[in-house]
Amino acid sequence: SGREGRKYLKSGWCPPLGLESLKVKDSQIQASSYKRMGLGPHRGRLNIQSGVEDGDIYDGAWCAQYEDQNQWVQIDAKKLTRFTAVILQGRGSIWSLDYVETFKVQVSNDTIKWKPCMNGTEEAVFEGNKDSDTPVLAILPKPAVAQYIRINPQTWFKNGTICLRAEIMGCELPDPNNIYPWQSEEGTKDKLDFRHHNYKEMRKLMKSVNEMCPDITRIYSIGKSYMGLKLYVMEISDNPGKHELGEPEFRYVAGMHGNEVLGRELLLNLMEYICQEYKRGNERIVHLVKETRIHLLPSMNPDGYEMAYKKGSELSGWSLGRFSYEGIDMNHNFADLNTVMWDAIELETDKSKLINHYFPIPEYYTSEDALVAPETRAVISWMQTIPFVLSANLHGGELVVTYPFDMTKDWAPREHTPTPDESFFRWLATVYASTNHVMSNPDRRPCHNEDFLRYNNIINGANWHTVPGSMNDFSYLHTNCFEVTVELSCDKFPHASELPIEWENNKESLLVYMEQVTLMPFRMIKTINRQLQNELKMFSYTVSAFDGDFWRLLNPGNYDVTVTAEGYFPATRSCRVEYEHYPTICDFHLTKTPKQRLREILAKGGKIPKDLQLRLRQLRIRKLRASTKLINQRRASQQRRARGAHN
Repeated sequence: SGREGRKYLKSGWCPPLGLESLKVKDSQIQASSYKRMGLGPHRGRLNIQSGVEDGDIYDGAWCAQYEDQNQWVQIDAKKLTRFTAVILQGRGSIWSLDYVETFKVQVSNDTIKWKPCMNGTEEAVFEGNKDSDTPVLAILPKPAVAQYIRINPQTWFKNGTICLRAEIMGCELPDPNNIYPWQSEEGTKDKLDFRHHNYKEMRKLMKSVNEMCPDITRIYSIGKSYMGLKLYVMEISDNPGKHELGEPEFRYVAGMHGNEVLGRELLLNLMEYICQEYKRGNERIVHLVKETRIHLLPSMNPDGYEMAYKKGSELSGWSLGRFSYEGIDMNHNFADLNTVMWDAIELETDKSKLINHYFPIPEYYTSEDALVAPETRAVISWMQTIPFVLSANLHGGELVVTYPFDMTKDWAPREHTPTPDESFFRWLATVYASTNHVMSNPDRRPCHNEDFLRYNNIINGANWHTVPGSMNDFSYLHTNCFEVTVELSCDKFPHASELPIEWENNKESLLVYMEQVTLMPFRMIKTINRQLQNELKMFSYTVSAFDGDFWRLLNPGNYDVTVTAEGYFPATRSCRVEYEHYPTICDFHLTKTPKQRLREILAKGGKIPKDLQLRLRQLRIRKLRASTKLINQRRASQQRRARGAHN
């Protein structure tokens, strides 16, 4: 039953061999027959996704060529293993409905002699699927020790054929011939809490980190989910709770899709790691904390996560928990500012007036009747409150880093749609992808139906598939924050046993991406005006923080920067961004206009200084001369017209 399955998966019994996570190689999976390459045994992996078209090399299951009870698919565990359970799923396809209803299991040590799994004195027949998508757990009556395991379908959907996706649960037995067992152990040396955390456990872990490092951490909430769960953020800074002049703001967001859980656990591990290493005096971490204000939101969709968590890592399927409790996909739920921008480009004849940042949110989107999730509204408010410079949105189910724009211009299914900052976005995406242990492995196989290795594991989001209303595009167009999406793993919900190696795969990437605002060869203009809040105009239009500092991610080069503010004379200067390990500072000191000085003096009831009186008198004389000249020009024009009419 489902209850027994959840109890099994959370009991600490044997973990998955790794068909879904690709730990099991293609060469370890064989079959009696298969229809074609796209339906070969290597495609019989739990939750594998097919391409849009049937018939290609990326289909959604292993499918036998023949329809009889002699068909099988088998897995070589490579070592003696105590097999305990099999998880089965039907074919992933939008065109076909195929699944196995009952099956048998056999094991072997040499693939010649096969021993059936027994249920008492009879060969066990296990219940399979009733649909194509829902994973079903079959617990073996007695654990079977062997190197090979075989799944033998007995009955299948009457209008379909023999197709399945699978995962095998098993514990590797110690090798008596290996006298150095620790050399083969995978994982990490970091002492972190590697397990899946539900809402209460997540809150408890964040609290423990805060108590361990109270001087550099602060927990705050940006709002609540539909079901009332708080959206907690961990702030890490040498002065938590305050925006410091000249210190950039950075954010990581995870769990937008509640069933894509690796990002959640990585951010919890990251806050633990930074706290521990800061206390140890790790120079790299100390510098990061002192020079950056870091915000970590581990769960943007806690309602969805709780749904997936209750099913467990192998039984939640591909989509359970993806959406909010209301059924909203939050990655399509932000205001579509792309269309607003493209419409403005078509209508505006003076291209110098066009902007590509700080587009206002359309009025219809802000109404109470708009279908906007409370979680989305909370994140938008958060973006508007804090002047973030750089961000990443952590997802799961693939291995690739995508960058804006995510939406195609003419609603094409996919098309390369770059921003004006294309080259820099490609740099940011490459920074993460090139330092990720799995993405950067040239020998890895594709996760599902796209080979991102040929793109060096980065891609323009719209060139993968169009996503209207994405958080990346909204962040870029509504604020001054550059954001990419990181697809962290083929498996959306990795088993807890895989979390240590996933941390090791991503640790360097998480750190070096944050360091783009502090340590890497400089890629940013920083402007500061300590006297006022100002605005900055380069090739784009942006707004500074409340105390006047502004950060802009840029490639090295020369940039003309114009700063304007109400009541002040505009100022323009050339700023050169170099390849340095520190920000390029481009300070501005604006001069108040005489009118602004007069307003401030009169507001305080003070006396007008002589220099200001003289300046105002000069302005009045200049204005009077200009108006007199205009009047004289008009009179002369009227006289010429009168003479012309008389003649």
